[in-house]
Amino acid sequence: MKRVDDFRLTLGKHELVPIMVGGMGVDISTAELSLEAARLGGIGHISDAMLPTVSDRRYNTKYVKNKLQQYKFNVANTDKSVVQFDLGLIAEATATHVRRTMEAKRGDGLIFINCMEKLTMNSPKETLRVRLKAAMDNGIDGITLAAGLHLGSFGLIEDHPRFRDVRLGIIVSSLRALQLFLKKSARTGRMPDYVVVEGPLAGGHLGFGMDWPEYDLATIFAEIRDWLREQQLDIPLIPAGGIFTGSDAVAFLEQGAAGVQVATRFTVTTECGLPPDVQQHYFKADEDDIEVNQISPTGYPMRMLKSSPAIGSGIRPNCEAYGYLLDANGNCQYIEAYNREVAAHPEAKKVKVSDKTCLCTHMRNFDCWTCGQFTYRLKDTSVREENGDYRILSAEHVFRDYQFSTDGRIALPT
Repeated sequence: MKRVDDFRLTLGKHELVPIMVGGMGVDISTAELSLEAARLGGIGHISDAMLPTVSDRRYNTKYVKNKLQQYKFNVANTDKSVVQFDLGLIAEATATHVRRTMEAKRGDGLIFINCMEKLTMNSPKETLRVRLKAAMDNGIDGITLAAGLHLGSFGLIEDHPRFRDVRLGIIVSSLRALQLFLKKSARTGRMPDYVVVEGPLAGGHLGFGMDWPEYDLATIFAEIRDWLREQQLDIPLIPAGGIFTGSDAVAFLEQGAAGVQVATRFTVTTECGLPPDVQQHYFKADEDDIEVNQISPTGYPMRMLKSSPAIGSGIRPNCEAYGYLLDANGNCQYIEAYNREVAAHPEAKKVKVSDKTCLCTHMRNFDCWTCGQFTYRLKDTSVREENGDYRILSAEHVFRDYQFSTDGRIALPT
């Protein structure tokens, strides 16, 4: 019976344990989590989602406070087009987080940054370019382009001196998405170094519609693998979404996967950024506590726990402080939904918005409990203490279990 450790992921000159820990924002995939994955010989991700906000929490900066002060005059205005991020400060926040993480790196693994391209920040192309270049400037090993794949992303950074040095990967959920990206980026003469194939059981934003149950990861992976072979394109494929045990991973590795991306089981580790009380909600969730809804203002379906405080919340939009999802015209679907409810209930002190949520505020406060479909199985990965809570695991324990387990077994903590 083979184990994950019987395989290796080759990226350039690196021979890695074929385990990639996914990039969960906002600071759920922390620097500490990514550093553990790299120390153990795999790949860890930090996330670039809302990095000015993350920087304030981690490095005592004042980006949010200063931005709110600058645009405080606009708080009551429904038009948010004036609310702009300072590109220099975006670069500064990204640089600090990436540099500090890379300076702490130990071991033979790699650290990548997950770039959520749906963070349009009222200037989509310019803010994306700055975030990518700042990460490259400060030594990141690789960049995974995710959440709203921008077909022109490679073109934004092709003039960077590390363009052919940094490992660049993309996340797709269909062969067509991959084909479109390869066609668009062909003029840069640069293929992706890896492709994460994300299936419908993944956590957070999905690359599917509400018909997601009609798809499955194994079928999508095989279709993309076979097409790449037909085209004689040697691009490592890394399936993701619903890979819960080492045996699940081996099944894909034996079918030609270069590695696997996993995340759900790392949400309940000490290195993860989720607060301990929220982690207990993940442990205690049952299968019917998980839903795919359309409350994200990005327009993408999103999987989360039904008990997430973000669902149905009618807080006033906090764009002056945050505003990460404002499009190029300063619009956001949550602002539209909120203003609609305020107009419909002019006497109400607080409105309820059921169809959208203020994702910036709720992600920042860890109130939007996005999760993978198999989150309900987390209780089977730990032991329950006398007080009824489950024991929080170490990232090393989870990583090693993926690496060495067989026969679908999950090692419990001792």
